[in-house]
Amino acid sequence: MKTLYIVRHAKSSWDNFSLDDHDRPLSKTGIRKTDRIIKYLKKNKVKPEIFVSSSALRAKETAFQIAKGLGYPIEKVIIEIPLYHADTNTIFSTLYGLPDDTHSVMVFGHNPTLTYFVNDFLSPEIDNLPTTGVVSIGFKTDKWEKISEAKYLINFVVFPRMVKSD
Repeated sequence: MKTLYIVRHAKSSWDNFSLDDHDRPLSKTGIRKTDRIIKYLKKNKVKPEIFVSSSALRAKETAFQIAKGLGYPIEKVIIEIPLYHADTNTIFSTLYGLPDDTHSVMVFGHNPTLTYFVNDFLSPEIDNLPTTGVVSIGFKTDKWEKISEAKYLINFVVFPRMVKSD
């Protein structure tokens, strides 16, 4: 069994319009809503073995915040430059390259690609994977390169607005 957690980066800041899109940090709202998701993940005992993030600052900051919240060493988060402007094939290629002795991975990236990717598995489809939204999919296979043809089940779909704040 392989478990995938797809996470859209948290809400980013638009305070500095001179920043390149790649370099936009998280907003205070994004950080707060990510804390809600961490609360949900901890309650549901989510412990990915590998974290993989787009190279964009907002994706990396989301990955680092969730990693820290789940007790995963942030220095072990894998940064994949191609995930920044990825299409769904790039996401599959990234997953296919994972070692088969790894059973769970959390991938951080961007819309619209992540919505397209999760909609390959969701029924009914969603219109938009919101910021810090997470979709978890379990694949009945022992090889990452076989996930696109494996039977699967949706473990959960969670958005920050679905998790009560403290």
